[in-house]
Amino acid sequence: MPKMKTKSGAKKRFTISASGRIKRSHAYKRHILTKKDSKTKRQLRGVTEVHHSDKAMVRAMLPYA
Repeated sequence: MPKMKTKSGAKKRFTISASGRIKRSHAYKRHILTKKDSKTKRQLRGVTEVHHSDKAMVRAMLPYA
């Protein structure tokens, strides 16, 4: 059986931690930042965990992660 392919978009967006958690960055932090207040931009920093209802879908897109 041939190898499964990893989805390129998912490879760029998600990282798997050593404990198996799936990490992602926040949306709305790329452009048009002048009209967003500092509090919003500060809260969008860093990474967060993928919601548990989406974990199976992300795992399917990253078969070897």
